[in-house]
Amino acid sequence: MFTDIEIEYLSRQPIGRVATSQPDGTLQVNPVGFAVNTELGTIDIGGYRMQRSRKYRNVADNGRVALVVDDVVSTDPWRVRFLEVRGDAEAITEPTDSVYPMPGAIVRIRPKRIISLALDKRDLELEPHQVPAHARNV
Repeated sequence: MFTDIEIEYLSRQPIGRVATSQPDGTLQVNPVGFAVNTELGTIDIGGYRMQRSRKYRNVADNGRVALVVDDVVSTDPWRVRFLEVRGDAEAITEPTDSVYPMPGAIVRIRPKRIISLALDKRDLELEPHQVPAHARNV
């Protein structure tokens, strides 16, 4: 599901931002901890009192989710890189196969589309505004 470069990038990043859709259709974005479940090809999002969170309830309600993990490589020249995962998610109360380092409920994302920018070291050889985004449906 994820390429080796994507797994390497995600494993080094401590935080992401997850977007969920509330029952009235408004969007909510939250910083989250996450882990890549390479066996399942998913992303497991966990945290303290996850089951009580609005994001968990949003996912349980409709399963719509997107996650962005990004960082700034340089400010001179300005270089950013990111990985965006869009997909279906499920709210799991008692996961038996989670890779998230804390016990408890998780949100599990099953990617449908992955978009990345500047994760490959070769991209850093290009002018910052010439780096192409890589997108694929999975």
